[in-house]
Amino acid sequence: MVLIAEDDQEMRSLLCDELYDLGVSIREAADGDEALRLVLDARPSLILTDLRMPAGGLDYISRLRTFAPGVPMVLITSFGDPQTKADAIAIGVEAYFDKPVRLSELRGAVRRLLGPALDGKID
Repeated sequence: MVLIAEDDQEMRSLLCDELYDLGVSIREAADGDEALRLVLDARPSLILTDLRMPAGGLDYISRLRTFAPGVPMVLITSFGDPQTKADAIAIGVEAYFDKPVRLSELRGAVRRLLGPALDGKID
């Protein structure tokens, strides 16, 4: 299962459509609090999350990392800068994208991070 946390409904739908085509099951969260609840409910295979959303930010990313150690994390943001990227990577984000995100690059990162799990082993 892939968790997509994004407060913008249109963007969340677009991300879901892109990852659905990879054959993965998806759960959606509209804010950081909902994302944390979903992580506690069922451990995802990957987390794709916006940075700037209600209950978001780098503290939220740190909490996700605490509750989902070892789960690959992809961060997307409209408000990034080199320091934000460095801070996110320092707390365990494996892939970082500025919006507007190139969907082909995002799909490539997701494929790379999920690896063999894409061979039908993702629940």
